[in-house]
Amino acid sequence: MKLIKKLLLLLALVSPALAAAADRPNVVWIVSDDLGPELGCYGYPDVATPNLDRLAKEGTRFTNAFSTAPVCSASRTAFQTGLYQTTVGGHHHDTRDKKPLPDFVTTVTDLMHDAGYFVSNGRGGKEPEKKLAKSHLNWVYDAREFFDGNDWTQRKDGQPFFAQIQIKEPHRTFVTATKKYPNAPIPPYYPEHPVTTADWANYLASIEVLDEKVGAVLDRLDEEGFAENTLVLFFGDHGRPHVRGKQWLYDGGLLVPLIARWPGKVEEGKVDHRLVSLIDMMPTTLAAGGVEAPENLVGADLFDPAFGGHEKLFAARDRCGDAPDRIRSVRTFDFKYIRNFHPEIPYMQHSGYKRSVYPVDTLMRVLHEEGKWTSPFMAETRPEEELYDLKADPNEMNNLAADPEYAETLAGFRGDLDEWMVETKDLGAVDESLTVDLEKVMAEKWATYDRTMRKRGLSAEVSDREYLDWWIKELGVEGE
Repeated sequence: MKLIKKLLLLLALVSPALAAAADRPNVVWIVSDDLGPELGCYGYPDVATPNLDRLAKEGTRFTNAFSTAPVCSASRTAFQTGLYQTTVGGHHHDTRDKKPLPDFVTTVTDLMHDAGYFVSNGRGGKEPEKKLAKSHLNWVYDAREFFDGNDWTQRKDGQPFFAQIQIKEPHRTFVTATKKYPNAPIPPYYPEHPVTTADWANYLASIEVLDEKVGAVLDRLDEEGFAENTLVLFFGDHGRPHVRGKQWLYDGGLLVPLIARWPGKVEEGKVDHRLVSLIDMMPTTLAAGGVEAPENLVGADLFDPAFGGHEKLFAARDRCGDAPDRIRSVRTFDFKYIRNFHPEIPYMQHSGYKRSVYPVDTLMRVLHEEGKWTSPFMAETRPEEELYDLKADPNEMNNLAADPEYAETLAGFRGDLDEWMVETKDLGAVDESLTVDLEKVMAEKWATYDRTMRKRGLSAEVSDREYLDWWIKELGVEGE
């Protein structure tokens, strides 16, 4: 009898939340791994993205959306908590000294669950897979408890759902392109070479695979009758997986596509140029579900009429695998300020991950060594500060930090960053070696890199020239 009473009491507490949530809209996040705005709906030629183009036509496309970190685990930590990864201790990629979230931090997942939503994390297929999809968050958690399941079909009858759908593409390794993209522009900071062209084509082909998967999710929402009452938020977790993109605070590493569709609520066919951030995903989602947002969130509801966009966006990069670093940036519409806390570390420091899967990394080294191509990115050291006029120099290739004409602008951004680091309690200043055996981390990463190279019949100490020859053969292109 006591057990029955407890169950009835629990039901009495839970049922009102479910009932209150029953009439709320569903929310679906479609998260692409490592994606820049190389989509048809963003005006990028040749690449075929009919499903994302359709989504943009039926909703609002944001042209100035940015992540807070240029690598997945740090960025995901931020947009799941609504706070900067540097505030919650999730700033190092795949943080080794993971801890539970501090008491002042909550998550969009927990809040939506507590409001009666079924929270899932899957890949969006009609037949749910046995395993949860990638979450990749930098704190201690059990994904089986953090999410209610991996598909909205597992929810109670009538229960609204908040579904996070993870799509791997275009994360490396890429699929192999079966066609050419003759009109597709490649950023000018890469050398013109068949290796560059082939690698970029494989990236675009991977985006087309992504588009097919997005189409399957959208079709499923239509077929199951959910499309009209569902807010869909499609975005990349950070920028493109290329040299000078992923892991860097240039726009190549931070700029992401963001498309929102919510019939009758979000304007169709609109192009929104406000400066927005992935850290806005949590307050936007909570607002759509009628859930009160914590006061300490730093983002905003994208659909709040009072929100005119952010005046400044901040971003951070810290250790990524075996590439230790600390970089911070501030961005406005007109300028990007970057501070390198370790100017003694070259841009092209060894990264086992990039060395293994980025052919253009090796190409740049070889062409530079042979005196056939050069770039400030190949320098042995970095400037302490970088400043770019984004209107005149959208590819961020002309550093103005030493130009007296921009001294006042530089000083302003310098102060903005100092203030932000204090206000947000930036934990990047804490020496990671105090809590982590970094020598062990480096040894592990080197062992992984060594195994990869040995599987290819190469030595981990292979020369750049020999390795480029391997890439030329692997990509099936003619060398120069």
